[in-house]
Amino acid sequence: MASAVLNLNLRCNLTLRASCSSEERSHGMPSMKDNIVISDSQLSGNHKHPPLINALKASAEQKVASFHFPGHNRGRAAPSSLTRLIGVQPFLHDLPELDNLFAPEGPILDAQKQAAKLFGAKETWFLVGGTTCGIQASILATCSPGDTIIIPRNAHISAFSAMVLSGVVPKYIFPEYDFEWDIACGITPSQVENAINESNTEGRKASAVLITSPTYHGICSNLEQISQICHSHNIPIIVDEAHGAHLGFHPHLPPSALSQRVDLSVQSTHKVLCSLTQSSMLHMSGNIINRERICQCLQTLQTTSPSYLLLASLDAARAQISENTETVFNKSVEIAMEARSLIEKIPGIRIFDASTFGLDPLRITVGVWDLDISGFEADDILYEDYGVVSELTGTRSITFAINLGTRRDDVLRLVSGLKHLSQTHNFSGRLNNERFNDTVMKSCVGTTSGMQLSPREAFFACKTKVSFNESVGKICGELVCPYPPGIPLLIPGEVITEEALSYLVNVKNNGGFVSGAADSSLSTIVVCS
Repeated sequence: MASAVLNLNLRCNLTLRASCSSEERSHGMPSMKDNIVISDSQLSGNHKHPPLINALKASAEQKVASFHFPGHNRGRAAPSSLTRLIGVQPFLHDLPELDNLFAPEGPILDAQKQAAKLFGAKETWFLVGGTTCGIQASILATCSPGDTIIIPRNAHISAFSAMVLSGVVPKYIFPEYDFEWDIACGITPSQVENAINESNTEGRKASAVLITSPTYHGICSNLEQISQICHSHNIPIIVDEAHGAHLGFHPHLPPSALSQRVDLSVQSTHKVLCSLTQSSMLHMSGNIINRERICQCLQTLQTTSPSYLLLASLDAARAQISENTETVFNKSVEIAMEARSLIEKIPGIRIFDASTFGLDPLRITVGVWDLDISGFEADDILYEDYGVVSELTGTRSITFAINLGTRRDDVLRLVSGLKHLSQTHNFSGRLNNERFNDTVMKSCVGTTSGMQLSPREAFFACKTKVSFNESVGKICGELVCPYPPGIPLLIPGEVITEEALSYLVNVKNNGGFVSGAADSSLSTIVVCS
């Protein structure tokens, strides 16, 4: 049998070849790793594996003396406290560079090409910094300091950090809001068109539009119409599709962002699909986006020591879907539909339906306010008494995520828990009477207090803490987000108003909570000095 060389420095893509020249090796220096010989028997059957799985398997099977990083030395020195929990196998596959994430020519390139083909992208990049990294790179690649980006007010915090990094100035769109459920919904095409026209009138043409679809609750905006509007103005559209990597793989699932002609889509492959936490993908389509700038931004933001366990998990998750793209989600959709059918029969329990938007059927949100308990209270009971773990809890609802690993037994346990809530809590209308005043909330949703500094300017400004009441009229130095509505009320650089403080008090007094503030009690607020 002929022997083969596994080139660990980009070039060979797990094909057989004699050796690599010294110029091709690390910084021009010859590497013993490039001359490790792997027999054909070691490679036999590897063609059945995804490219990165193939690479990890072949490398792990080498009988070598390792004088390289990481320090656990292929698990030989792995901490015993961790190996007792997860075994030594993960360390065996926690290997040094098998390709270059920023200029791939081997298994990473092959894996990314296969992912692009599956998801319908012109090009796909693997991310080891989560969708956060992808959102930041997308904004940096499309916007320059001083440019304008149209963005939902309730965008993920990564979008706000991207504004700090890029120096872009936001023009906010406030999502449609369901006041009965205390849930922020989607963005409409008319809202986007109005924002673009307003920006043009103000003399600051938008450089990009960012849309979150689906939302955490599975609400999907009409991206096809929004894309048409953006492209008619030659503006690229970025979609935070963190919760939608599975979309389009079943007739009952909403269409994916890429199928609706968006330019950039960032997906958390680890959410509904099955890669490891922290791994995501960035997809590009069309010809508006500068590919080289995307690559440059990713190299700026991502680690130079990516985990090959994370990268391989992305490749494996892609392969898992590719095996049966037409049927892979059949069971999950069936289970979700059964769950909805059983839950809607339970007295006092409601099921959310975004009538004017698309809705992911694998995201089930139940309302419990008719039982005179909050979502937080109901969630505690379900967890403590039934071992049911939810994905998201709100003041009036709980959201459950169905995925490829959800079993029918899990659904029956959830239904039993909800039936218990129904039987042990009686309707009196207390929460309907005491819930957040619609008039107060409507005065909050859709208004801002005026931006005096850009997010970047506010980030680098000197700051100090002042008492809650003394903060009126000062420039906010931190992001303050009340739940409900889950939309940032104060963003760094904006003026703090009496109305905003009154709303925060109202939220706290009615059982809601506030995130982002350094002082969770709201005794003090950070301001720009």
